Amino acid sequence: MKKLLLLIALICSQSNLMELNAQIGPKPRAAKNKKTTTLKVTPKEASVKVATQLDSLSYTMGMAQTQGLKNYLVGKMNIDTTYINDFMKGVKSGAGVMTKQDQAYTAGIQIGQQIATQMMKGMNQQLFGQDSTKSINKELFLAGFEAGVLGKKDIMTMETADKYAQTAVEKMKAEAMDKQFGANKTEGIKFLAENKLKEGVITTASGLQYKIIAKGTGEVPTAESKVKVHYKGNTLDGKEFDSSYKRNEPLTINAGQVIKGWTEALTMMPVGSKWELYIPQELAYGAREAGPIKPFSTLVFEVELLSIEK
Repeated sequence: MKKLLLLIALICSQSNLMELNAQIGPKPRAAKNKKTTTLKVTPKEASVKVATQLDSLSYTMGMAQTQGLKNYLVGKMNIDTTYINDFMKGVKSGAGVMTKQDQAYTAGIQIGQQIATQMMKGMNQQLFGQDSTKSINKELFLAGFEAGVLGKKDIMTMETADKYAQTAVEKMKAEAMDKQFGANKTEGIKFLAENKLKEGVITTASGLQYKIIAKGTGEVPTAESKVKVHYKGNTLDGKEFDSSYKRNEPLTINAGQVIKGWTEALTMMPVGSKWELYIPQELAYGAREAGPIKPFSTLVFEVELLSIEK
């Protein structure tokens, strides 16, 4: 019977409501001497018809809201559709009246799911990269998490835990980087050791090496100076990763806001100079990866100081 009422109500369009309103609302004055027949609808009959349509609207809007939901549950929340009925139990429970205890429990479930599906995955990726044989111990993680939430200090304080975690993470990341890109560091050390013996190459106290291609006679910038330069940069294998010459557009920069090797060189170069720089990884990008430049890469630049911008 309910399904039949829903079907009838769905058939009722806006025009049906207008007709119903016309039937129960004010009537136009009848033409004189013309007999008219008026359909009388009781208030009870009208309310039943309107209520039926609102029921249908509620049902159809609920159904319409589920478009794409199943794909979201599977793809984003990792829900097994075998247990879709259990999902609906949770929906009905959540949509009902919840006590403060229910709200706390539900929030815990949500945070727990984030730990399992996002936090653990992110931390493992950060610490171990693609090595799937290593992982944070989830049980111990949750034990520490619980201690933090409940304010337990029987093992260590929050400050101690935070400091230890930061130090350990930095150490593990450094070890992982060395394992993956340590060969770049070794290659750079070997290159610089051989290069400093070549004619015309000068090595500074920091380890920066340079060779003067053209001597300038202009003013020497400070670290606060804004300078205009032309340049090109290569990795040790000879691959060019950047060139203002190719763009035919000099670069304007602050001499103190570039990699350390550049800053040191620029603050020694008179305007009009052109130098070839051999920059150790610790004076370049270090452990950072900068586009085609891999971590711990020693770099070779040709830099031409065109002017100091006033």
